[in-house]
Amino acid sequence: MKITHTSIYKFSIPMHPFTIATGTMHFAQNIFIRIHTSAGIYGVGECSAFPMIVGETQATCFEMAKDFALLWKSKDPLNIPERMNELHAYTAYNSTIKSAFDMALYDISAKAAGKPLYAFLGGEKKSMETDLTIGIDTPEAMTEKAVEFKNKGVRILKVKLGRSPEEDTERIRQIRSAVGDRLQLRIDANQGWSYEAAQRALTAIGPYNIQFCEQPMRRYNDHFLPELNRSSPIPVMADESVFDHHDAGRIIKSKGCSYVNIKFAKSGGILEALKINEVCSVHNIPCMMGGMLESRIALTAFAHFAAATPNIQFYDMDTCMLGHTLDPVTGGVTYNNFFVELPDTAGIGADAEEAFLLANEHTVV
Repeated sequence: MKITHTSIYKFSIPMHPFTIATGTMHFAQNIFIRIHTSAGIYGVGECSAFPMIVGETQATCFEMAKDFALLWKSKDPLNIPERMNELHAYTAYNSTIKSAFDMALYDISAKAAGKPLYAFLGGEKKSMETDLTIGIDTPEAMTEKAVEFKNKGVRILKVKLGRSPEEDTERIRQIRSAVGDRLQLRIDANQGWSYEAAQRALTAIGPYNIQFCEQPMRRYNDHFLPELNRSSPIPVMADESVFDHHDAGRIIKSKGCSYVNIKFAKSGGILEALKINEVCSVHNIPCMMGGMLESRIALTAFAHFAAATPNIQFYDMDTCMLGHTLDPVTGGVTYNNFFVELPDTAGIGADAEEAFLLANEHTVV
């Protein structure tokens, strides 16, 4: 089996504005690809550029995808480590667009094996309940959204913070007061606090029964994480501090986190995500499966990976519910009261609607 050509699409999904500590997104800046093979099998891949976190945009991903597709022409799609090493040798970083190509190779391999991706990865289905995320707004608006989500049956809320400790504490105070004690609350500062602000915020928010705090500080402040994780009443989850398994090993060795958030847009895809999880598993650090603003295509791949990975114990797989005004996806995961349910078709089991694809800028290499 050889790669014959790759179709590349700007997969722009309109959405309601979504705000985190580092900025606001008005549409999902995604890329969708299909890698075609001589065996008549094609694999799908999707990534979501989040420039304020990974430094990539839809435009940069689109251009790099052309180079990657040319590099892989006539090569074996089943040799995933060799193919990914070629991309790493060609360019440093660019983990987001690399993740789409990695995903497509795994889709091809699982389809060739006649297995759903979770089974190809050696796993089986498990119960996966996702949280639902509230973007940054006024305390009153965020509380109103929290009550709305609770009334829809959401049992786990993830609340975006990262502004001043006093404002963020008030956000959580109002939300906890409105939703009661039974809902699980997680917080995510998205690198928004300084070390001193993180200390003040986590100490003040601690009494409100918070499961964990994602990425309280900029990754250049990683040297402060050990003391913060030790002194904080809320466990720290490393997100932007962990792009690869080397990062994971460094942070864990320093005792800088209690948990790690794995995202394909950071890791460059499944191959590296498996290595991150292995490092975390060996050191008894549970992981969360997260994402950027992907559609249900990539989200289905996330769910396959999470199902095949016992050490992933938390699920932040709500990306397609974060204000997407369109769902241009066929097949894929479904939601049963916020429990994520996987398809049993071979491969990832999700694809893009043809009409939507053709309406977007695209090319074939």
